[in-house]
Amino acid sequence: MIEGDKVVIVGGGLAGLACAVRLHEAGYSVVVVESSSEPGGRVRSRFHNGFILDRGFQVLLDAYPQTAKFLDLKALNLKPFRPGALVFQHGKLHRLMDVFRCPQYALSTPFQPIGNLWDKLLVGKMRLGALMPWRNPLREDSSTESYLRSYGFSENMIDGFFRAFYGGIFLERDLRTSSRMFEFTFRMFATGNATIPAKGMQEIPRQLEARLPPDVIRTSTTVDSLEANQVTLTDGDTIYANRVVVATDAESAARIVPGLHRDPVPWRSVTGLYYSAPRSPLKEAIIALNGEASGLVNNVCALSDVAPAYAPDDQALISVSVLGLHQGTQFEAAVLRELQQWFGEQVQLWKHLHTDRIRRALPEQSPAQDAEKKDVFQSHGGVLICGDHCTSASIEGALTSGLRTADFIIEENATSKCQ
Repeated sequence: MIEGDKVVIVGGGLAGLACAVRLHEAGYSVVVVESSSEPGGRVRSRFHNGFILDRGFQVLLDAYPQTAKFLDLKALNLKPFRPGALVFQHGKLHRLMDVFRCPQYALSTPFQPIGNLWDKLLVGKMRLGALMPWRNPLREDSSTESYLRSYGFSENMIDGFFRAFYGGIFLERDLRTSSRMFEFTFRMFATGNATIPAKGMQEIPRQLEARLPPDVIRTSTTVDSLEANQVTLTDGDTIYANRVVVATDAESAARIVPGLHRDPVPWRSVTGLYYSAPRSPLKEAIIALNGEASGLVNNVCALSDVAPAYAPDDQALISVSVLGLHQGTQFEAAVLRELQQWFGEQVQLWKHLHTDRIRRALPEQSPAQDAEKKDVFQSHGGVLICGDHCTSASIEGALTSGLRTADFIIEENATSKCQ
């Protein structure tokens, strides 16, 4: 028998949690079915000997509009990175800062050997345009690389800065990501900060979980099959509902939603390494980038410089990101040798804590893939499908997709009751 106003959500990542919270707060009975041992999806943290190790290097952009409305950012106690970067090139770290927010670097930044003076002026022009998007004509979507070239940036600036900085965001240095996604993230950086919660990225899903009754989320629970009004679990239990929402990745959705056939969305992978150190090599809340074409390392930061609770008082926590999947002691030794070129002999004192090899770190978001996204959620055979694969591969995209799905259910129910 179908219970009134009941919704089953398959998937307890950020999209599923956001959908569940919005529906619960609107008076719906909600059940979240999550296959892993805890909710959060790709936004996770683990704790190791007093260190907080996020699942790969992740940040929250506090200018995300939907995120800022829906989450309690003050309660997350967000800790910001400085608006700029240190770029390793030709054996030295060079400082590039947002001179609009760090005017003390207005004289030094334009003359750093990453790009030329015209490139720095173009960044300023792009930043002003990002602050007034309504005045900019909508460009045809292209790759980020094509976009930057058409904007007039030099090869040195593209290769020395954009490939490394956005390589850490898009998890690819070819800059094949949709230029629409680039413009959106650039605007978020121009209007806000890259941040991390004081106690780790997992505080984001935990905050959402805390807004739900304790019995709503069923973890370590897998789905055998589903239909528009019921979900059958692998343990034989069946949950009946008015609506079923699938808030998984695209690959999982295609596997469990009857008749949903689509080409698999490629995944971008990353290997994240964590080290403890007696002291930070950077001594400030800033990211360091690889501005050279060679090398394994894409970006480095001392997370304890940003949020001190990430490490015990007498130690620093170093995060290193290498694009793609890598294995073995030879790989880890090569990373340390490379880091010694950046920071010198102090690297010999670093101790390896953990390596995350994340195959499904970020779904591909090329112009072709973005062109297929017509709505922020989908409907197939009466089943609603949401997630960041329907919008943009970001925290903002996941939350927006989940919330819009919930709003659709609420509006649909209100309309049917009025008829």
